[in-house]
Amino acid sequence: MSAPLEGLLVLDLAQFLSGPSAALRLGDLGARVIKVERPGTGDICRTLYLTDTDLGGDSTLFHAINRNKESLAIDLKDPADLAALKRLVARADVLIQNFRPGVIERLGLGYEAVRAINPRLVYAGVSGYGETGPWADMPGQDLLAQSLSGVTWLNGHEGDGPVPLGLSIADMLAGHVLTEGILAALVRRGITGEGAQVQTSLLEALVDLQFELLTTHLNDGQRPPARAGFRNANAYLAAPYGIYPTRDGYLALAMMPLERLAQTLPLPALADYSPEDSFGRRDEIKRVIATELARHGTAHWLERLRPADVWCAEVLDWPQLLQSKAFGLLDMLQTVRRGDGTPVRTTRGPVRIDGERAQSERGAPRVGEHSDRIRGEFGLGPPPPPSSSRKTA
Repeated sequence: MSAPLEGLLVLDLAQFLSGPSAALRLGDLGARVIKVERPGTGDICRTLYLTDTDLGGDSTLFHAINRNKESLAIDLKDPADLAALKRLVARADVLIQNFRPGVIERLGLGYEAVRAINPRLVYAGVSGYGETGPWADMPGQDLLAQSLSGVTWLNGHEGDGPVPLGLSIADMLAGHVLTEGILAALVRRGITGEGAQVQTSLLEALVDLQFELLTTHLNDGQRPPARAGFRNANAYLAAPYGIYPTRDGYLALAMMPLERLAQTLPLPALADYSPEDSFGRRDEIKRVIATELARHGTAHWLERLRPADVWCAEVLDWPQLLQSKAFGLLDMLQTVRRGDGTPVRTTRGPVRIDGERAQSERGAPRVGEHSDRIRGEFGLGPPPPPSSSRKTA
């Protein structure tokens, strides 16, 4: 079976996480992805280390985001190289960029200029906070976007200061949103034959992440969210919603009537609380529940609660997740290899189509690893001499 996007050519001119993650998703679906990088140093993400782990000279982060891509070294400040890239743009189906607003236009690769070269191109851009306005020139960085979006006031407990999510959530979500827009534009192109401009930002992605709670906020007098002071998990949900320590681990309890929990634990003390109390007195109720759950191990509570259809789950760490049978059946891990043979253990794309997940054992490329082949295949001409690059840098 052929991959859904087989035959499509994607040019990844983006750096860091958001844009390259969108290109990764398209590659997972079968598209050919050519990563356009500056000669020598390449994508800044190559040296953006989450820890001190180095794989073949690049950060694990770069390996995770840029597997299954080819690398073409292009000096965008060199006129001959820029002309070569434009010839490649004329052959492409999708172009992804995340330059700061105005930079791509100064390079002569803005949407209008590129559309004149290739009217069928889907031109996708992700910014930090939109292309205009007082925040447009701020760095499009994940923690900064989280801080501006309001999402940090949903984490932690009441009385705490703002607490960021421990993931690059803005970057990852913006990449997913951009992928969604690209796929929609490709569908429309299949109908009309015309390309499109697709735009999103880290801030828009985070606002969309909060759409459920923001809708509540906008329709209840715009009261600020009230986090629980004990075992907070969602500022807008009542007790028992949260994660609780057991004698040997942790147990997550989702939304449910207190009456059902009182009967199944059993915990008669919960009968003293009305349904209205489950929010207004949620900290107090959670402390009552926490005292009971600490008396036995997690397995004990799962065996008692699951048959009664109480929504609960054990709280796993990564080693426990990776060793679980349920995770193993999903087949979400793979080993990819760079051209030099460096093995990288990583995840696979999360989408299955007709029961199958796209597969590729090709790891992230070295800077310019495929330049000669790509230049020859598309007639881009030889790269400029090093002295020319130095003069124009």
